Amino acid sequence: MRLWCEVEVLSQLLPSCGLQGRGRAARALVSLGRPPGGGGAGAGVYLMVCTARDRTGARYKVGTAGPGGARGVPGAGADRLCPQVQQNVERLFTRFVEQGKATVRLREPAVDLRLSKANASDLKTFLSALRLAHQGTDAGVLPLSTLVPAKNSEVEKPKTKMIISSRRDYPLTKSFPCSLEHLQTSYCKLARVDMRVLCLRKLRKLDLSHNHIKQLPATLGELACLQELNLHDNHLESFSGALCRSGLQKSLQFLDLSQNRLRALPLEFCELWALVTVKLDDNELVRLPCRVGQLSRLRFLSAARNRLPFLPYDFRRLCLENLDLFGNPFEQPNPLVPNIQLKIPLTLSECAARATINHGIPYGCHLLPSHLCEDLGVAKTCQCGSACLSSFIQITVTMSLHHVAHTVVLVDNMGGTDAPILCYFCSLRCYSQFLDRHLQSNG
Repeated sequence: MRLWCEVEVLSQLLPSCGLQGRGRAARALVSLGRPPGGGGAGAGVYLMVCTARDRTGARYKVGTAGPGGARGVPGAGADRLCPQVQQNVERLFTRFVEQGKATVRLREPAVDLRLSKANASDLKTFLSALRLAHQGTDAGVLPLSTLVPAKNSEVEKPKTKMIISSRRDYPLTKSFPCSLEHLQTSYCKLARVDMRVLCLRKLRKLDLSHNHIKQLPATLGELACLQELNLHDNHLESFSGALCRSGLQKSLQFLDLSQNRLRALPLEFCELWALVTVKLDDNELVRLPCRVGQLSRLRFLSAARNRLPFLPYDFRRLCLENLDLFGNPFEQPNPLVPNIQLKIPLTLSECAARATINHGIPYGCHLLPSHLCEDLGVAKTCQCGSACLSSFIQITVTMSLHHVAHTVVLVDNMGGTDAPILCYFCSLRCYSQFLDRHLQSNG
């Protein structure tokens, strides 16, 4: 019976001396078994703790045994057998076993073995076997191991970070370590995301920059712990809406899509609620998602050197620390030249849609056809606060970007920090009222 975890050996005598004795836990292989060739009843059952610094291991008596052995000092030598003591396990502390933590208190020597970062299921099985061995259960029914020194690969700290910066270093035959939390594979000329990466469930940071990736698999969203995704300098032409509705909704905080071939982002992009930093520089974006204001946690946004003619109405809801929109061909706002899409009288569907949103009536695909739900999801908001869908008046007005960001990079070489933003009106009355105020303020 073997268990991989972190172990800290603490003396029970230190508190009586006024010492805390808090050490550092070490990656270890904890085995329950008998020494090689010790198949007889007098051999006893031992716990053996092997670490990278002591692969031979320190042994601690568990159950009843025969003739006495040498007293063991943890960490002092190779074959350290504790005195033969019946029921040497004084107590098992298992309150936090679901978190992979437990403590084994021994009588002789008077130490606590604190186990942590273990697989909860494996830890429960190990403690059950340890409890049986301590009670003197017949060795024939116990899952005992032969106590032999651990291999380097068994006790070395799991690899959590891997950086590959050339194609020749890319692993073709070996799998990635399943313990990886940070993986960078740059300048490897990858045309797609390696499916082996999708098995790294602990991955928090994935850097696939400077490759030739054209499309992202929807299964990338199964990396539920992923917080940072860097796709800088690839050949992406689209960003999947399915990814935006995956497990990345709650985990993804940093997203770099700069220097790709994106022309638009899906509406679902605004459902990546956890985003704090988004980089969209050097693409071919002609618009930003109309509901971008829903990204309430967004603090850093850069979309320099794209093809944005204006900003969506919802952009004014953002609260940013840093904003960079330099090098976009923003059009010159002209509130006196409206785009009139108003239909009079309003259609029945327009009236129903406006009433649904204005009165906060709940809706969903279980009640309405999916295309109607999509239309309601992109409803526009008039300056009076009412909703409008396909019947509206649209203009562009100037907005100071300092209204949405603390620090603003100049939008052009002339030192400007203003940008055109879309504005909607649900009726001729609302537009007329706006026009009166606009003409008075500029009169």
